[in-house]
Amino acid sequence: MNSTRPRYFIGIDNGSQSSKVTVFDAHGRAVSEGRAALRPYDTPRPGVVEHPDDDLWTSIGEASRAAMAAFGGSVADIAGVGLCTIRFCRAILTADGTLAQPVMSWMDERVSLPYTRTNPEAAYVTTSSGYISHRLTGAFRDTAANCAGMWPLDPDTWQWTDDEAELAKYGIPRDMLVELVRPGDTLGTVTEAAAAHTGIPVGIPVVATANDKAVEALGCGLRTPDTFLVSLGTYVAGMTTGPRNVRDATDFWTNYASEPHRYLYESHGVRRGMWTVSWYRDLLGEEAAAHARAAGLSVEEYLNSEAAKVPAGSDGLMTVLDWLAPGDAPFRKGSILGFDGRQGRFHIYRSILEALAMTVHDTGARMAAELGAEYREVIVSGGGSRSDLMMQIHADVHGVPARRAEASSTAGLGAAICAAVGLGAYADFDEAVAAMVRPGEIFLPDEAHHQLYRRLEEVHRDVRGHTDAIYRRSYDIFG
Repeated sequence: MNSTRPRYFIGIDNGSQSSKVTVFDAHGRAVSEGRAALRPYDTPRPGVVEHPDDDLWTSIGEASRAAMAAFGGSVADIAGVGLCTIRFCRAILTADGTLAQPVMSWMDERVSLPYTRTNPEAAYVTTSSGYISHRLTGAFRDTAANCAGMWPLDPDTWQWTDDEAELAKYGIPRDMLVELVRPGDTLGTVTEAAAAHTGIPVGIPVVATANDKAVEALGCGLRTPDTFLVSLGTYVAGMTTGPRNVRDATDFWTNYASEPHRYLYESHGVRRGMWTVSWYRDLLGEEAAAHARAAGLSVEEYLNSEAAKVPAGSDGLMTVLDWLAPGDAPFRKGSILGFDGRQGRFHIYRSILEALAMTVHDTGARMAAELGAEYREVIVSGGGSRSDLMMQIHADVHGVPARRAEASSTAGLGAAICAAVGLGAYADFDEAVAAMVRPGEIFLPDEAHHQLYRRLEEVHRDVRGHTDAIYRRSYDIFG
């Protein structure tokens, strides 16, 4: 960067539970931020999960206005916006770019099926980022790196397929697809209508990023295949990165990264991962909240402090995190096994945290074996990484140092990095990451705990082999 004036980059992070908008300086420091919760999904019939009304755009506007109101610098020094939204959503737009129907969530069964035109007003079929890109800029343009899933994208060229037979498999006519760009490319500039909605100045460039997991990985500084990133969100998964489009992998799948023609390798994960932690917190109710208030702590801090007193392994209590069954095994339910009178509420809480770590370690180890990789470090990202207990459990389970992601919104920072590179503040992604991502606190593994978790994980891995038959039978009764 040659200019002596400060430069700021806005990162928009539209996640599964909220929209977060953060203004970062050129060194990756957050100078202001805003957050708006998403509304509960609409589920009008089985298999349909939709974002109500125009909730994505409404929440982004609310979060943006809050971030801009708290920004103390000169708006003239805001260089650009990086846009990141939820992956695997599907938005059907009219000819003028407004929603023809509510945005389909990643949990909606229709997003895993070819598109079928049922709405006569439908003119475009796009992702959530393609929709928000149009709301911000007025252009029908989207990042190729958010087109994982049921999209007719050539994964090697990052362009729509030229094969008409392949295109037909997805059910989307070519004239209903928007223009594609790559991460770091400019989608357009903020329109007057978008400026009024978001508070972001008219004319600011909006830069393409990728899907939310890939942008999070960039904001965590994931750059080499010997680092394993654990993303603690509604969906918990492990990731690493590389330059190859690995086809037909067995124990992971290949996603698009936030840098053109690089890829993110993602292990199988836990659906409703951190959601289960929140579920148990809320289940404890006012009693836990009262104890937390008396101790001057948040409920999460109180639970973590008490669960830290529970021995590693939770005195034999094991949790299997199938609170949301996978599509290929709809009969599965969550299990908590091993009660013998020694355990209490904090054993259950710790056991849930241990289950998250053991599950992602197991799937991550399978991915590493298939890739021929060996991890020397684990980065842990997401709200759960604020917990020292969670961090120590991950270090102990993985048996390597676990580093906490420093940024409170890693996806927002990743989006800002894409904007900084695309607009020339840095020469490339390596330079931008070195300047804008700062390492967080490191937790070292306890070898005795690591050996205990290795033995426990062998048992944990086999639980479903015994419970599947039971849940198949109960599924006939309760669904």
